[in-house]
This record gives sequence, C-alpha cells and structure tokens, in this order.
Amino acid sequence: MSVPPISPQTTTQPASTDTPPARPTWGDTLRVYLEPASLRMFALGFSAGLPLLLVLGTLSFRLREAGLDRTTIGYLSWVGLAYGFKWCWAPLVDRLPIPLLTRWLGRRRSWLLLSQALIMVSLAGMALADPRTELQLVVWCALAVAFASATQDIALDAFRIESADVQHQGALAATYQTGYRLAMIWAGAGVLWIAARAELAPALPALGSAAPGALYQQAAWTTAYLVMAASMLVGVLTVLFSREPARLALPPAKNAADWLRGALIEPFADFLRRYGRQALLILALIGVYRISDVVMGIMANPFYVDMGYTKDEVAAVTKVFGVIMTLVGAFVGGALSLRLGVMRVLMLGAILSAASNLLFAWLAGHGHDVTALVFVISADNLSAGVASAAFIAYLSGLTNVQYSATQYALFSSMMLLAPKWLAGYSGAFVDAYDYPTFFIATACLGVPVLLLIWLAARLAPVGPKA
Repeated sequence: MSVPPISPQTTTQPASTDTPPARPTWGDTLRVYLEPASLRMFALGFSAGLPLLLVLGTLSFRLREAGLDRTTIGYLSWVGLAYGFKWCWAPLVDRLPIPLLTRWLGRRRSWLLLSQALIMVSLAGMALADPRTELQLVVWCALAVAFASATQDIALDAFRIESADVQHQGALAATYQTGYRLAMIWAGAGVLWIAARAELAPALPALGSAAPGALYQQAAWTTAYLVMAASMLVGVLTVLFSREPARLALPPAKNAADWLRGALIEPFADFLRRYGRQALLILALIGVYRISDVVMGIMANPFYVDMGYTKDEVAAVTKVFGVIMTLVGAFVGGALSLRLGVMRVLMLGAILSAASNLLFAWLAGHGHDVTALVFVISADNLSAGVASAAFIAYLSGLTNVQYSATQYALFSSMMLLAPKWLAGYSGAFVDAYDYPTFFIATACLGVPVLLLIWLAARLAPVGPKA
C-alpha cells in the first residue's frame, strides 16, 4: 500500500490542480536564495551551528591536546545525545508559553531567545573550566550547552517550517546550512585560530614530540571560548529583529489532560495515522541516514592531533576550506532537490558520504600530508553538504505544520540517537584496532542506508518530484 500524499490541511503545500506546475527555471531557482525568509534562515543557521562543534568536534581537539585518552573522549561524546532526546521536551517548546517573553516576542522567538541566553552562559562556563583539573565541570557545562542548543533547534526548525511552503523548504535548508556551516568555520577554525594566537609561546609542532597535555594552555582556550560565547549575539539580534511566523490557531484545551494529549500524544499519533505501517520504514531511514558520518566525526579531531597537524593547519583545511566545500554541496543539494526530487538526491548523498569515509583510511597511511588532507576534506565535505540539504528537505516534507516543532524534533532526534550512541565507542574501537580499520568500518555502516532509501522512494516519494 502506498503512502498517501501529505494533504493541504497538514502542510503549507498548496492544493494540487489538474495542470502540473511548470518546472522552475535556473534563474527562479537561484533567486529564491535572496528572499527574506532565506536570509533569515542564513542568520539563524549561524546561531544553530555555533554550539555544536564547541561541545563535540572542537572540544574533542581541546581534550586530546589536554592529554585525555581517546576512549574517554569517545565516551564524552555522549554529551551529544541531548540532541537525540530533544523530542522529549519538544512538545513543551511547541505549546508552552514563557511568561512575559512569549507575549513580547511570540511563541517561536521567545524560546529561541531563552535558549540562546543559556548557550552563552554555559559556553562561558566551559571557557573558565580547565579540563585537566575540572573535567566534571567542563562536562556539565557542555551538557547545558547541548541541552540549550537542542532547544534552540526545536524552536528554529518550527520557525523555518512555518516560514515557507514545501516547495521552498529545499532553499531554506540550503541557506540554513550556509549559515550553519559558516558558524562551524567560526566555531572550528576560528576557535583554533584564536587559541593559537592567544598562546604565550609557540606550541611544539606535533603531539608526539612531547608528553600528552604538554601543549595545552588553558588561558588560550579560555579566550577562544569566551569569544564564541559572545558570538551568539548574532542569533540574539536576529531573533529580536525577525518577524514571528503566522501563528497557527490551535483548538482550546478544556483541561490539563486535554492539553497534554494535544501537546504530547497527537503529534506522534498524527504521523502514525498518515503513514501507518510505513512509518517504521521512514523512521528507520531517518535513524541511520547519517550514521557513517556521525560515528566517524567523533574521532576526526583526535585523528588530526595524532597525525601531527597543527591548530592552524586543521583550522585552514578542515574548518575553513572544508566548510566552504560543504556550502557548495548544500547549494548543489538544495538546487538538485528542487529539480530532480528529494529522494534521488538523498540516495546520491548517502552513496557519497559512505564512500568518502574510505578516503580517511587512505589518508591514515600518508602521515602528515597537508595536500592529501585537502583532497580528502574536499570530497568528504562536498558529500556531506549534498546529503544534509536533501535530508533536511526530506524531513520537512514529512512534517505536519500543526505539530511542526514536535514532529521535526522527533525526526531530527532519531537522526542522531543511534549514531551518537554508537559513536561513544569510537575511541575504544580506535584504541583496540587502528584508524584505517575504524574509517573502513564507518563506511560499511552506510551500506544498509542505500536499501532503506530505495524502499522509501518506492513507497513514499517526498518532494516536488519523485
């Protein structure tokens, strides 16, 4: 039985007519990136992308430089599971008003502003704590950043979905990814560059030339993380000067039980009603689509440190040039999704993402080779950009705007839950085997994804063209 299409009552997609819409020209496709909604997503994407690396990728580099072993770093990556459980409090973000703040800013913007303020305070805590002597405090602050960042994502995803129809979600995903990836340049390359400049004396060229932790300077990292905390003002100002999306009228709740049923149960029941048994296939695809990238990514920065790459080399190649390649991939993925359909681009992104992990296994045999690093990062990040843009458009097309925050939070949480849990063992795997074996294993994780996409494309085409 095929999945019924998403009806006009459950999405912002306009009702179909007997005459199929004309395929947009390339000029129309490109102009959509300059629309106000797209520009707002660019700025808010920056706010969303900033915290992620600071509690995962960049933090793993910082912890490895401070002398922590890879197994511990792998386990600490479970901080990122906060993103995988955000569906638990998404109904509150979707429905619960914040006293005074919601009346002033509206439902979506009030939650965005509150979460951004908590991110700033928690990043300042991470800045001041020394992981060599106050690791527990670093972890608690990182958890607070992850929780607040996940809350920001819930409100922001709803804000994005409610700002445009289904046909424009690919473009909004691309501009969101642009801001997101630029923030990752700043939270990746920027923080390393600032930390390197703030060091009191030049660091040794490679970790192998000194004892673990000998290269670490707490004051330099304090400066870098405080600058990152201040950078969240970009998101704060964007929220203050943005317009609240048109609020969807919700049926009044008769009592507390009625409110809880509408907030907690109906968003999930609605998804199951619309997709029936095929909901399991869709959820399985969502749960494993990015598994090869997420599991591999936890050990990427420790790998760079162990291979002897300096902060400046990692910043320039992986955090600047690599993110630029991701932006190119995001725009390519967004444009191709509009013209070819989301499912075809989803398959392309899955193939490229899994295959690019094999290049890291090849890189591990080259030692300290910046040219080889540039080549590998180019291929890997271009693939990630294509996959991310198509995947966000796919998730957006599954969402009912009446429950946009909760349903999208469920989808994006499932995307991270299994991969983040498995990634926690990545350090132990590398310690037990080696980097090449680890990278090959992560590539193999992507193979079942291809079958799931094929099945989902046959049963539930999503997007302007299947």
